[in-house]
Amino acid sequence: MNLISNHLPTDELQAIDAAHHMHPFTANAELAKKGALVVTAADGPMLTDSTGRKILDAMAGLWCVNIGYGRDELADAAYRQMKELPYYNTFFQTTHVPAIALAQKMAELAPHDLNHIFYANGGSDANDTNIRLARHYWAAKGKPSKKVIIARKNGYHGSTMGGASLGGMTAMHAQGGLPIPDICHIDQPYWWGEGGDQSPEEFGLERARQLEAKIHELGEDKIAAFIAEPVQGAGGVIIPPSTYWPEIQRICDAHDILLIADEVITGFGRTGNMWGAETFGIRADIMTIAKGMSSGYAPIGGSMVSDDVAATIDMDDFNHGYTYSGHPVSCAVAMENLRIIEEENIVGHVRDIAAPYLKQKWEAFSDHPLVGEARICGMMGALAMTPDKSSRAAFAADKGTIGTIGRDRAFANGLVMRHVGDQMIISPPLILTEKDIDLLINLATKTLDETYAIAKDKGLMKAAS
Repeated sequence: MNLISNHLPTDELQAIDAAHHMHPFTANAELAKKGALVVTAADGPMLTDSTGRKILDAMAGLWCVNIGYGRDELADAAYRQMKELPYYNTFFQTTHVPAIALAQKMAELAPHDLNHIFYANGGSDANDTNIRLARHYWAAKGKPSKKVIIARKNGYHGSTMGGASLGGMTAMHAQGGLPIPDICHIDQPYWWGEGGDQSPEEFGLERARQLEAKIHELGEDKIAAFIAEPVQGAGGVIIPPSTYWPEIQRICDAHDILLIADEVITGFGRTGNMWGAETFGIRADIMTIAKGMSSGYAPIGGSMVSDDVAATIDMDDFNHGYTYSGHPVSCAVAMENLRIIEEENIVGHVRDIAAPYLKQKWEAFSDHPLVGEARICGMMGALAMTPDKSSRAAFAADKGTIGTIGRDRAFANGLVMRHVGDQMIISPPLILTEKDIDLLINLATKTLDETYAIAKDKGLMKAAS
């Protein structure tokens, strides 16, 4: 039997999976007891599991299937490229047509003077590249002491040694000797959870000015760059106050440090513009891209680099690269994905139709007895659950207890929603129609109602002291 095209019964697949497959970010022994969800097919925003059940994927895979599943055009592009040139590298003074075409296209699409791309396989290793780029840039400028990269607590920049070090997630830092040297973190701009009595505007300025304080503490001559996501994704869809990014930009400009915008999640239309940088008025020197670049159909990522950074780096060998940098099949798939985004006006659909309709429906969740804040930016949203709306209190139960209940009820209801602590988050395909959004909202409502009932029944609606 061909296990791929003629799959075994679900319980047998789960047993094989448990015996041999180590899942990311998972307690695999615990998963083995209940069995993984086996996804066998997908179309549009819908998944099909091994039992034939339909599931609305409100996470677009891992924030990446922007144009939805089942687009034959991308499969055809991959097939054509595999037949013509399935692989070649871009080391040793060689190149190939897909890498050239995509580099030109990305230079056209990227904002400001980000006219150069260094290819990677995804966001994690692109951010590893960014560490090398920023430090080599300053060394080439005759300032080798500028090595420190400042990032944010609870930010996410991947799970490689470099990417996870840039990220500010304590659970990741607790494993594997992280962060690596010369990376430090300032607080996140999370007003609802950490703003206290400040207004969002006051809080945004206070958190941004932590960057300036850190620069003064360490010395401007030591700082290479600041890296951040326009909207923190995996950290819980943290949307910064309006005052935050203008002040960050001012500080980077005033202190001669590079600004790296991690657009792995926010890029390619998710915020209602092609780039989160456009939504928040960010002028980056380096921009990390991946995920929506191919809508997840093939692994690809990269660093978009400004004219100044590229010209400086280009003065000498940059001793860095990956076997699959600019893989021809991935480049061909990305090109076809970008064609669809442009020709079908996906960004306009988000801006004018899907995002406004989703915002209206999503923000109404703030009236739910379990929800303290319903925040949303384009096609990414979060519901902060609380036992006490007025004080924005955390639960007395261990962090994530209520969120885990919510996640499990969502899956049971045929909806993929993710939990981050005690927040429920979404990042659905950008092609959702109003009918799709109505289904998402109905399933999310059912999930919240059931989660609230379970939390009350178990005596979990108590605030932390």
